[in-house]
Amino acid sequence: MCPTKQKHRSSGADLAGRCSKSGESTTAETDWMAESINGGSLRHVDLNTGINGWASPPGNLFSLRAKNYLTKRQKSPAGEYLLAPVGMDWLKSSTKLDNVLARPDNRVAHALRKAQAQGKSLKSFIFAVNLQVPGKDPHSAVFYFATEDPVPSGSLLYRFINGDDSFRNQRFKIVNRIVKGPWIVKKAVGNYSACLLGKALTCNYHRGPNYLEIDVDIGSSAIASAILHLALGYVTSVSIDMGFLVEAQAEDELPERLVGAVRVCQMEMSAATVVEAPHAPNVVRGFAKVNHHKSGDDDDDE
Repeated sequence: MCPTKQKHRSSGADLAGRCSKSGESTTAETDWMAESINGGSLRHVDLNTGINGWASPPGNLFSLRAKNYLTKRQKSPAGEYLLAPVGMDWLKSSTKLDNVLARPDNRVAHALRKAQAQGKSLKSFIFAVNLQVPGKDPHSAVFYFATEDPVPSGSLLYRFINGDDSFRNQRFKIVNRIVKGPWIVKKAVGNYSACLLGKALTCNYHRGPNYLEIDVDIGSSAIASAILHLALGYVTSVSIDMGFLVEAQAEDELPERLVGAVRVCQMEMSAATVVEAPHAPNVVRGFAKVNHHKSGDDDDDE
């Protein structure tokens, strides 16, 4: 849904037929991750037959910049994700939702806080992408990815997480793949298309003690809003793969790797969870609770 026309080189091969890896991160699934995966109004469904839910597509379905991209412009199957998918939320509110991981009612952050209050998953880190859908009743599609291990110091992902917004805007990229849907949606959204979201749309970055959330304001572009609302008109017949990554722009950053990816399977608009409009005191409490549990004190369940 990038408002600028993107060039994409296709290998011409059926990437699905050549997929040999699941695309899942090697991070072992923990109790808090399982709770996050299986919670929420959108179910974790079968990759090929599921509807009104989300799934994890194999990483090799995506074609990213290969090791020799800068010299030969070649791309290759993406392989395994860097982080493990741990859930998706489809949210509805009376106002735009920002920094959802700081909210005390965020179920994914809450699951991690409970685990950390028990002395578990103390090094866990969450990477979240919040696609903010404009409209009379604003919606948010929030995708969560996580790791139990520290992100390697000096890696491109580490530099992105801890960098400034200018660097992030130059690097944050989405790759789309329409799995199922009418021709008009495929034409409008583009298939196997890539977009630097930080350049095309307004992105706000929220760095917490154990997370990075990227809020993508689709309403900041009239073209992107029009494309999205066209797609939403066919949403119950559309399945789309979305992969998120940090764009590699130097030889030592190649090959590109997916941070994570998700397949949204024929979602129903009515499946959204209604949440209260954000208030400043709630946001403050959200940050306070995260810091509180980082120090190892008891959890305050809500």
